[in-house]
Amino acid sequence: MKPRIYVDGQEGTTGLRIHEQLAARTDIEILKIDPDKRKDPSERKSLLNAADVVFLCLPDAASREAVALVDNPKTKIIDASTAFRTDPAWAYGLPELSLAHRQTIKSSTRVANPGCHATAFLLSVYPLVQAGIIPPSMPITCFSLTGYSGGGKKMIAAYEDPQADAKLKAPRHYALGLNHKHLPEMQAIAGLKHPPMVTPVVCNIHSGLAVEVFLPARSLAIKAGLAEIHRVLATHYAGQRFVKVLPLGADANLDSGFYDLTACNGTNRADVAVFGNEDQIVLLTREDNLGKGASGAAIQCMNLVLGVDEGCGLKS
Repeated sequence: MKPRIYVDGQEGTTGLRIHEQLAARTDIEILKIDPDKRKDPSERKSLLNAADVVFLCLPDAASREAVALVDNPKTKIIDASTAFRTDPAWAYGLPELSLAHRQTIKSSTRVANPGCHATAFLLSVYPLVQAGIIPPSMPITCFSLTGYSGGGKKMIAAYEDPQADAKLKAPRHYALGLNHKHLPEMQAIAGLKHPPMVTPVVCNIHSGLAVEVFLPARSLAIKAGLAEIHRVLATHYAGQRFVKVLPLGADANLDSGFYDLTACNGTNRADVAVFGNEDQIVLLTREDNLGKGASGAAIQCMNLVLGVDEGCGLKS
């Protein structure tokens, strides 16, 4: 019998992408809700408990309500909201961080899908904290450039309107109160004593994301230059299908001196790069904000909890 999958919130950006990607697979059965009953609690509860795996692509409060409706102990939930990302009862859905993370996802019935900014941040920072290079007390500054699709249907419509305001052509900073919703998971999962300072920037591109982290060498716990930091990252992700550490050296990774934050679009891959000099080091991680930053990561976690090939249905 094929595993039964239900996407609750498939009308949203992440849910729609998950549904589209799963539709091409023949190894699963997708449960669908009658459009007229999308807000019917009894119908939703029936589908939630009939599914082997449920994707929740809902606002935080709605995700909590949906979880409360599940009383089938065999139903596995992958939640794409921020509601459970720092909850110790939930597995954090970024398997490349460590063997323990991957094993926890495989054995869990509750998986919190990471935020897009958090994924790129953690892929570069987590291994260096674990290696003792970045001290947990270090104040970390970074910023993230992202496509407008991360803002959902309303933002997509605004940017793609033929009569769109000219101001949308320029990059736009937001969350300048340093209170972005991904901060708690960035701090907790990385093992930092303080939340990083993050200023996201929306760009006039549909998809693509790059998080840049600045590391003054004098602030590191142990002496580590470009080559050592690159070695630690490359070793950490050796053999990982969906995380690639780019070769050290600007010429190998730049296009006429520029870095392409859209290079991972259409894939579930994230690229980690190291730039800078021996005194000031830059970590730069890019991904598709709707791929490894959202729907792709969720499907990867589904593959793990189902015990099938981790990359099934995903592009690297």
